[in-house]
Amino acid sequence: MNVAPVRRRSATAFALLAAAALTASCSSAPAAQPPDASQPSTSATPQAPTVKITPDEGASKVSPEKKVVVAAAGAPLDNVTVEADGEQLEGKFNADKTRWISRTALKPSTSYNVSATAGVTTATSTFTTAKPERALQVADVTPNAKGETLGVGAPIIVTFNQPVTSKATIERALEIEAEKPVEGAWRWINDTVVIYRTAKYWPAHQKVTFNANITGIKGGKGLYGVKDYTANLKIGAKQISKIDTRKKMMYVYKDGKRVQTMRISAGMATTREYTTTSGVHLTMERGSPVRMISPGRKKGDPGYYDVMIDHAVRISNSGEYVHAKNNVWAQGVRNVSHGCINARPDQAKWFYDNVQRGDVVDITGTDRELEWNNGWGYWQMSFSQWKKGSALNKSSKS
Repeated sequence: MNVAPVRRRSATAFALLAAAALTASCSSAPAAQPPDASQPSTSATPQAPTVKITPDEGASKVSPEKKVVVAAAGAPLDNVTVEADGEQLEGKFNADKTRWISRTALKPSTSYNVSATAGVTTATSTFTTAKPERALQVADVTPNAKGETLGVGAPIIVTFNQPVTSKATIERALEIEAEKPVEGAWRWINDTVVIYRTAKYWPAHQKVTFNANITGIKGGKGLYGVKDYTANLKIGAKQISKIDTRKKMMYVYKDGKRVQTMRISAGMATTREYTTTSGVHLTMERGSPVRMISPGRKKGDPGYYDVMIDHAVRISNSGEYVHAKNNVWAQGVRNVSHGCINARPDQAKWFYDNVQRGDVVDITGTDRELEWNNGWGYWQMSFSQWKKGSALNKSSKS
């Protein structure tokens, strides 16, 4: 039997190993093997955005002062709708649209529906506001008769149906918009009446809008506004009457042009009661006839009278009118009235027919000053003093 020498076998083995190593070093890398389908695999699933609505779903007796807040995480808000009674609540997004906050107060005793979308997420909520213990509304705005044209001195007198204690809050909700803006301010006369007066007379021939945006606004403990109010006012010609009781004359100007010259007779001034007041009056109302009765006197007393007077235009609450009287012997000559301004019947009728509530009647020549709160004597007070009656103590531009 032939047996290869041991030395020879070793050399042959070395040569084979070297060849194998050389072959391996010159070949490309083996192809990647396909994954085993039987092995489990994982992938990241994006998380849906979240949307939080406040007040919560089903909340009741929500304060009208509360804000509606919608907040999103994971994506910006695409849309937010807050609706009640067919009206949408106004609101504002933050810079990155991840938060929406309502701008205005909520209506009391009202159901609200909220819907918000952020990416693939939609959230909804329904809540109900509380019923106020007392409901605040505008009971009256004067002067504001249907189709009425006002004079340039006209105030805006707002009367509420309930006493207001949170006056500053309510005053902020009152808005004056004028075609020809002018400075003005509110003054509270009492807890239910607030009056707007301009610093100077209204510019003539324009429209003015008064808005009371009081819905949901707190006017006091348990008192909330339940209804907004709007009044559209019309300012007409600039009609100013100047009366000189010493000369017994009255001049009427319209838009700067004299349109009427009237001889008059004023108060006889034998007593304070019979003295015509000097100062800036406003025409308040008119009637024909008007029954005039002597104040503080009974039938049979000296100086008692009870008469019907034609074409009478009221200019104060202390019984002063511009009216017709057929005593031409005194008009332009002597002051013989009980405090009123009387004129020839045809001229008094002209004044009656052409007057606008809020027209200016400026009277001079007597030692009795018109009080600022006697009728619409508001122009007797300086504007700086007038503003002190505002709960906000400042003026605004209408």
